[in-house]
Amino acid sequence: MREMGIAGISLGPNLSKRNLEHRIYPYLLRNLAISHPNHDWSIDITYIRLQRGWMYLVALIDWYSRFVVSWELDQTLEIDFVLVAVKRALSVGQPEILNSDQGSHFTSPQYTGLLLDKDIRISMDGKGRALDNIVTERLWRTIKYEEVYLKDYESPREARKEINNFIHFTIKLL
Repeated sequence: MREMGIAGISLGPNLSKRNLEHRIYPYLLRNLAISHPNHDWSIDITYIRLQRGWMYLVALIDWYSRFVVSWELDQTLEIDFVLVAVKRALSVGQPEILNSDQGSHFTSPQYTGLLLDKDIRISMDGKGRALDNIVTERLWRTIKYEEVYLKDYESPREARKEINNFIHFTIKLL
């Protein structure tokens, strides 16, 4: 495989490291029937492989409609791109509940304060329970297997362009 320049698909960096000083919120979606748009949104971050390095994709998705409310792509894991995506989403609508994992971005005071100021109930997956956020995990699977793994992005600009085109195509299918 090395001689042919091919590699197997493998996991990327683990992005869900939590800051032990930040507050954790309970998981509110267990046995909850999602009955209308803006009832529950979820947010998550995934990595995007480039030829030389990584980019990070954050998305907010409405669980009822499966509509991608907002997304942002950045070259660093600083919290700013997460806050940009959340603020953009809140300019479109407002969920009753916003679910995430327990990663440091989603336990940070900047993020939780933004939601609490809007009276949005915060829900967090249990530790090590990726299936608690299955709707977003399915979105990542779709984006990666139908777009990212099929391409070899040379630059962040190319990744942004191609992923933007794919997400807009996917949204039209929803």
